[in-house]
Amino acid sequence: MFIHRKTEDAIERLFKSFPVITLTGPRQSGKTTLCKKLFPQFHYVNLEHASARFLVESDPLAFLTKYGNGLIIDEAQLLPELFSAAQVLVDEDRSRKFIFTGSSNFLLLKNITQSLAGRAAILRLLPLSLEELGAERIKISANQLIINGGYPGIWGDTAIAPADAYPNYCDTYIERDLRQIFQIKNISTFQRFIRLCAGRIGSEFNESTISNELGIARNTVSEWLSTLEASYIAFRLPPYFKNIGKRIIKSSKLYFYDVGLAANLLGIETPTQLETHPLRGALFENLVVTEFLKRRYSEGKNPKLYFYRDNLQKEVDLIEDNAGLLSAYEIKSANTFHKDFFKSLDYFKKLFGENVVKTQVIYDGNEELPIDEHGVLNFRHI
Repeated sequence: MFIHRKTEDAIERLFKSFPVITLTGPRQSGKTTLCKKLFPQFHYVNLEHASARFLVESDPLAFLTKYGNGLIIDEAQLLPELFSAAQVLVDEDRSRKFIFTGSSNFLLLKNITQSLAGRAAILRLLPLSLEELGAERIKISANQLIINGGYPGIWGDTAIAPADAYPNYCDTYIERDLRQIFQIKNISTFQRFIRLCAGRIGSEFNESTISNELGIARNTVSEWLSTLEASYIAFRLPPYFKNIGKRIIKSSKLYFYDVGLAANLLGIETPTQLETHPLRGALFENLVVTEFLKRRYSEGKNPKLYFYRDNLQKEVDLIEDNAGLLSAYEIKSANTFHKDFFKSLDYFKKLFGENVVKTQVIYDGNEELPIDEHGVLNFRHI
């Protein structure tokens, strides 16, 4: 079964203008499947296979020349020489076509910036969005959607149970990325660090607190968080700034790219466990925030997403900035609507006035209609 991805249109559009397409994203998010589906005539090679990497490494320029009419290379960041060789070839002939994929955002983009700037289009493929899953699949409870997350392997014909899939995902991540690519040595402490991060979803990330809790240096915490970001495990949502005479909170909030992975790291394996878990609201918020992130990335655009909080502890969960026009969203895991949900949106609207063009409560209930100039939406319909 092939689940169509929203980014297909962006890939096909950019493919007409750029000789190199770079598709990055988490492991097992569907990058290879998508590239093979869109370009079945292209030759394919995976550099995680030692024999394939040896073959390409022996003469990258000759290999790229041989398959210059269409080549897909998985985990291209493992062989940096490829990028300078590709630069030589596409500068000679812009009709050559290469697709590089990789699960290490930092290493892949570093090589693109150094060798293929202006020649490569960069896209990101995250796990499946609710829209990609389709109306039939997302009829299940919000709790089950959170536990499942969005990785295609959990939703395919030969679906793997989340309780089995995510521990194996973590084992693969540790062996392939942490040890080989990022060369993390203290694996056991790093595993505790990941779980601590999962417990802080939707909260401001405080390096000092985690440093004290783990007994490691603050700069190590900073480096490890960068590692989570580079390998598409977690990301930071920045605060929205504007000079409005208020003291604004300047720390970023932490979320996971896949809410199912976060739930599993917290030891949550069943909907019953999640229903009474103190972090259920934070996990639901994570689910909604990543839906907005996936939409932007699927269009080939960078996210312009923020949150708002000031010294009066007034907060709006999600702000989307579109050329200075703001959309504000309050995220509630409740399935019963209450007018109190509008309080933060009213406050934000008074602060920013006509710049605010949309305010909406996103929740788990069925009532969907405009109320008091605000919108009310079930999260499945984002």
